Amino acid sequence: MATQGSRSEIELVVDMTTSTIISHTNSFNNHESTSLMVARRYVTSLNSILTKFHAGYFRISLSLGGQALLWKTLIESTHDTSTLRRVFCALPSAAFLVLWSLALSILVLLSLLYLLRCLFFFKMVKAEFLHPVGINYLFAPWISWLRLLQSAPFVAPKTATYLVLWWVFALPVVALDVKIYGQWFTKGKRFLSAVANPTSQMSVIGNLVGAQAAAHMGWKESAVCLFSLGMVHYLVLFVTLYQRLSGGDRLPVLLRPVLFLFFAAPSVASLAWESIIGTFDTASKMLFFLSLFLFASLICRPTLFRRSMRRFNVAWWAFSFPITALALVSTDYAQEVKGTLSHILMLLLLALSVLVSLALTLFTLLNSKMLLPDDDPIIASLFIS
Repeated sequence: MATQGSRSEIELVVDMTTSTIISHTNSFNNHESTSLMVARRYVTSLNSILTKFHAGYFRISLSLGGQALLWKTLIESTHDTSTLRRVFCALPSAAFLVLWSLALSILVLLSLLYLLRCLFFFKMVKAEFLHPVGINYLFAPWISWLRLLQSAPFVAPKTATYLVLWWVFALPVVALDVKIYGQWFTKGKRFLSAVANPTSQMSVIGNLVGAQAAAHMGWKESAVCLFSLGMVHYLVLFVTLYQRLSGGDRLPVLLRPVLFLFFAAPSVASLAWESIIGTFDTASKMLFFLSLFLFASLICRPTLFRRSMRRFNVAWWAFSFPITALALVSTDYAQEVKGTLSHILMLLLLALSVLVSLALTLFTLLNSKMLLPDDDPIIASLFIS
């Protein structure tokens, strides 16, 4: 009897141990299946983001980088002794550091996303490279990095770090120049008259920003080289777009904000030439006045942008960078002329630049779910082609 009782106890213990092992195994399997489901959802979400993402999103980093350079220019000490300029110089540098850090963080995030897109969706990147609008925004990442390099609070222009980073960011611009400018006069289907559109000015801006950065570190020959490449092709491109030889009116309605690039190019050219020469001379003033005229011509036609403003789209960020570039030129013009009207003009453009950037940031935060729409004109045309 005692033996039978012992056997029952042993069997009971064995059964309890077995059931415990089984329950732990089931719990582990459930935990593993939950982890797999979370991982699959994460991968699916990332794939969805990467398929809808394109180089046009670097408009955001372009705008923030331009704002960082603008505020660095304002708070730097200058020979301008006007009351308004002294007020700007008294602004806290911490605000500029926060803005520059925000611009850097967003640019790093966008660059990582595009790098993942290149690794996992290379066919879509290739299709974007062949797209008449998409290829021009491949300049945007490098322009953004060059802008942040110029406004960097920790890197002086004439240092080895600045030099290395300039080469890293400028060489892709030159490589894209060789590809795009070569196609403009050698390939029948990609002649300038066939593919030119307002976003083609991004290639010009890339050269001019590179020239400005080179001039800041004292490389005048490199600066003149990039400036000449940009300006020669800008003249040809401007005439082509002005005469509508390329059918620029076929630009998708949602992308009409990119028309502001018409005055962004001469604005950046004015800044680049001033950096090369060392003074805001007559040529810089001429480019500034051209920018003002083109800016006035566009803002006098608000109906042109009415349809593109009905629903939020990342293309809205195309408004900010050109206005910021024009505001930057106005600060140098006011410092050179030292007149009441020039300072009023500078103040108006600065206020407009800041308000537009703040408004776009607010709209982006409020409409974050619309950042990656299914009907993006560039992505839709990529799938069609």
